[in-house]
Amino acid sequence: MLMDESRGSSIPGVNLPAGNEPMEGLSEEPGDDLSGGQKEVLERCLHALTHAKNDSQTLAALLLITRVCPASQLDQVTLRRVFEAVGLNLPARLLVTAIRGDSGSGLPAQELLSLGTALLAALSTDPEMAQHPQMLSTLPMLLGLLSDGPTWTPQKQRTPQTSQQEESGVSAGRCNGTHSDVPQSQPSPSEGAGEESGSQTSPNSAVKLNEALASDCYQVLEAVSVVLGGQERLLTRGAVPALCRAIEQSQTLCSQRGRPLLGLLLSRLGQQAWERHSAQLRGVLEGLSREFCQAKEQQRLELCSELLQFLPPQEGVLESGELRRLVGELWAAVRPLVQSKMSPTQLGPVLVLSACLLDLCGWDCVGPPRFCCLLVNRACVEVRMGLEEPPGTDMTPDLQHCLTACYRIMEAAMEQACNQGPDDSTTQPQTSFAGLSLQQSKQVLGVLEEAFSAIIYYLQQRVDQSLHGNPFVFVTFRCLCAWLAEETSCLKEQVTSLLPFLIGYSRDHLQGGGDLRDLSNWMADMSIAPGSSKDKWTGEHALRYLLPALCHLTAEEEPRKALLSLDTLSLLIGFLSKGWERLQKQEGKAQKRDPALETACSALLNITITEPERVRKDPSFSDLQKLLNEALPLLLHKPRLLVLAANFCTLGLMMGRMKAPPSDLTDPGERRFFSAALRFQLSALSSAQGSLPGPVVAAWEEGWEEVGELWRLSVQALGACFRSRPALTALVREQSWLTNTLAALRTRSARADAPTLEALQEALCALAQMCPACRDEIREELKKGQASCLKDMSQLRRTVSQ
Repeated sequence: MLMDESRGSSIPGVNLPAGNEPMEGLSEEPGDDLSGGQKEVLERCLHALTHAKNDSQTLAALLLITRVCPASQLDQVTLRRVFEAVGLNLPARLLVTAIRGDSGSGLPAQELLSLGTALLAALSTDPEMAQHPQMLSTLPMLLGLLSDGPTWTPQKQRTPQTSQQEESGVSAGRCNGTHSDVPQSQPSPSEGAGEESGSQTSPNSAVKLNEALASDCYQVLEAVSVVLGGQERLLTRGAVPALCRAIEQSQTLCSQRGRPLLGLLLSRLGQQAWERHSAQLRGVLEGLSREFCQAKEQQRLELCSELLQFLPPQEGVLESGELRRLVGELWAAVRPLVQSKMSPTQLGPVLVLSACLLDLCGWDCVGPPRFCCLLVNRACVEVRMGLEEPPGTDMTPDLQHCLTACYRIMEAAMEQACNQGPDDSTTQPQTSFAGLSLQQSKQVLGVLEEAFSAIIYYLQQRVDQSLHGNPFVFVTFRCLCAWLAEETSCLKEQVTSLLPFLIGYSRDHLQGGGDLRDLSNWMADMSIAPGSSKDKWTGEHALRYLLPALCHLTAEEEPRKALLSLDTLSLLIGFLSKGWERLQKQEGKAQKRDPALETACSALLNITITEPERVRKDPSFSDLQKLLNEALPLLLHKPRLLVLAANFCTLGLMMGRMKAPPSDLTDPGERRFFSAALRFQLSALSSAQGSLPGPVVAAWEEGWEEVGELWRLSVQALGACFRSRPALTALVREQSWLTNTLAALRTRSARADAPTLEALQEALCALAQMCPACRDEIREELKKGQASCLKDMSQLRRTVSQ
């Protein structure tokens, strides 16, 4: 027996009144403070609880405590005393007994569940108890109750003890302050207290939980979800499929408590949840989408924020056709919202949902071009209104969230508008953004320009160094960088004047200056999964976003001068150096290509080509040369880093051609670099003949389209190095570079395109002019008269004949 069948308490010195009659002098209102009498009686009850000798006395004391004081009025110290006296073992045993349908307990299953879940709910309000292993062990049982309902039948639980208790009217009591009599029988689906309005009885569940019991179960789950690591524990214990079943079966409180809890888990662990339970989540998403599409306008507005939590991540967990169908249906319901007049507060969630749908399927499912233009226009207007407020105006979190979504819409529109070709106006008419006419594209670019002008104003006028760690400033900076990567001809003066902020912001992040904890924590929260390195904060993110813009800006004189005055050169070289150190630590592992390092090389190459005097005098270039001397020989054996090797080789040779003659190769580092550069250039020709190892040949074949231009530029730079550094010709003969190059040119290979041959001819002419022995070797090759690529090099023939 878990409890005596007597009418009252068996605790000496404490009398439990019969039925539901309140104790004299005790308030039933949960919000009232405890009176002196309550405190005195509560203390006696706690004393009885801590000295209880069996389950009967423990339960009687607990029931009396709930009558004296609801759980909402108990402080943490009192809850701790209850926990130390009862532990989590008792409520867990109550649940197991009820679920097994053990009629020997003397209480019906409903009563056992009510008491067990009420105890767990009350104890879970203490964060330390919420993450206790015994509390976590009850999660599967609670989830099972919420998803499938009770599994017993009313007849099974009808016992003599139940009848006697029905006659005595002993109240079960609840820790949440409500008082419910022991039921005469388990309620049927239509009679269950707390059923959701309009819910349908599930064929998979004979009965549903009453609302109070379901509320206690959700209280425990919610308490676990907010403690450190709690959401991961819920995920591993089956919370996602259980909550999905509860929602699909319209179980008690599934809409009010279940769906928000599931949304919370998905907002933090969406990638993992979709990978493990995509079928169940797809069902919930489809149901919520139907509800959204069938709802009236006001209800749709309310559902926008909830719906976006249930959208799948971009990493293709749903089949593309199925996802496009679903997204297309959602766009059909979103379009009227975007087209209607509404306040900024109402429009915000609509734009956020629109941005998320764009991320999933792009512009193809959005709608006709006219609507696409309207969507972009509304996003740009919101940005201008939100950012052009006078300094000192506070920006609410909701507004920041809305503007972040607008940035994403602007970026997507900019990518499409900038890629619009002259004949694209006839492509996919009236179906997507790609169907914009030339005039519509110009209009879109016009409103985008106005919005980015507002962004420049905001960053220049309202952001100081104290805000460098603000996440919203970071996403604003990122959006502007995305635009600058595509378009630098507009707003040139404004962009140039903003360069001190852009470089200062990037340098501050890279060097870890200021208080960046908020941004670091935000980046950690945005991480796909615990331990994922995808979005971990390193301080390099700001500069990485700015690098493509720097490639454009360093090619223009005025912005380049401004950048050099800001010591951008040392910033780029420092970033390149750290990146190389990171690659070296990956030795022995599958080294991953880092496009940002290649982009930094492109910006440095622009400076090297356009600022020769600075290359000769700025000590930063000496540091860069040392880095290249060390790195290029090692990169020759890493086919996966072929593009980086091409950048390093080209950059080093471009710098080397500016050395004033005569210049020897006495420096061991420089000698290693030029030796590696000669081998790198030759490997491109040799790979076309298949004379190199398989991985190297494959790397060149796959990457030639990307590295071919860099390779040709490096060959031209090598020719200039022959003229400025005559000692280099000795290394050429030592490594048989000329011999192997002529051998590769005897047959027309895949590398025998006109630009490649022109670059090779320029280098060979320079070598023939600077080295008599090389000139003789080339002349002998030409005399052989074989049908080779050399026959097309008329300038080379003239050079060696002189």
